[in-house]
Amino acid sequence: MGYAVVLGEALVDLLDTECDGVPVYRQAIGGAPLNVAVGVARLGGAVQFVGSLGDDVLADRIRAFLAADGVGLAGAVTVAVPTTLAVATFSGAEPDFRFYGDPPSYALLTPEDLDVALVEGADVLYCGSIVLLAPAALAAARRAWSLAPGLRVFDPNVRPRLLDGPGALAGLRAVVAEFAAGAHLVKLSAADAGLLYPNEPVEGVAAYLRELGAGTVVVTLGAAGAVVAAADADPVRVPAAPKVAAIDATGAGDSVLAALVADLLVDGAPADPGGWNERVAFALRVAGLVCERPGGAVAMPTRAEVLERFTA
Repeated sequence: MGYAVVLGEALVDLLDTECDGVPVYRQAIGGAPLNVAVGVARLGGAVQFVGSLGDDVLADRIRAFLAADGVGLAGAVTVAVPTTLAVATFSGAEPDFRFYGDPPSYALLTPEDLDVALVEGADVLYCGSIVLLAPAALAAARRAWSLAPGLRVFDPNVRPRLLDGPGALAGLRAVVAEFAAGAHLVKLSAADAGLLYPNEPVEGVAAYLRELGAGTVVVTLGAAGAVVAAADADPVRVPAAPKVAAIDATGAGDSVLAALVADLLVDGAPADPGGWNERVAFALRVAGLVCERPGGAVAMPTRAEVLERFTA
C-alpha cells in the first residue's frame, strides 16, 4: 500500500461550550485537511500532511498530535506567525466558524516550499479547503496538482465568512471548476453546493462537476446520506448510517473523505458505480460515529471502532 499526501490547513478550533455553567472555549486541533489526514491514518492508511504551521506552542501541539497519530510531517513548513484560531459556535450539532489570525498561519505555503519528491511519490493527493483562498497556497496546490501522478481528490470546503462579496465567490467558483476538471474524486457538502451553485439541486451540481471532468462526485447531505455520481450512471442517493445520537457534526464530512481516501490507498478506484456506492455507505458510517463524539480530528475513529459500532 502506498501513501496519500494531504495539502491544506491545520489550525486550532475553539469550540463554544460550558463548564460548571460558565461559557468556555474547548481547544481542539482542526482544519478540514488535517481532519482528513488524521482520519486516513486512524483507518489504517499512510499519509503525509503538507502545509504551513505557525511558530508557537499551539503549532507544537498540532505537530505532536499529528505525529502521535502516525501522520507524516516531511512536507510541513514552519512560518513566523501565530497559529490561526477558528472559533466555533453551534446551532444544534452544526458548527459556525469565525477565523482569527492575520496573516493566517495555514495559508503561507508557497510553490517553492513544496516537497516535489513527496508529492510525486504519492498514490493519492488531496487538495482543497480554505487554503485555496490564499494566493501563495493556491499556487502551491496548483503545482502539486500538476505534479501528482496518482489519484487526485478535491474538496472545496466553502467557508462563507472568508468570502468578501460576490467577486470572491465567483473567484472561488472558478477555482473549484479548475480543480474539479482534473479530479478523480470530488467531495463537497450540500451547503458547499448551495453556496457555489444557488438554486441548483444537488444531483444537478454533481452532474455538472462530472461534466467538467471529475471522475466521481460525492455530495454529503448530513443525516440524509449522500449523493453519488460515478462513471456514466445517473446520480444516486446513498442513505446515511443507522440513526445516531449526534452531538457535534464537526469533521463529519471530512471523515467521509478520509474513509474514501483510505480505501483508495488499499484498492484503488472502484471499477463501477456500485463499488463507489458501497464505499460511500461505509464512509457515512464513519461520519455517523464522528457525530456521536465531540470535536473534529479527535473524533476520527479506527476501522475496528466503526465495525463494532455498526455491526448488527
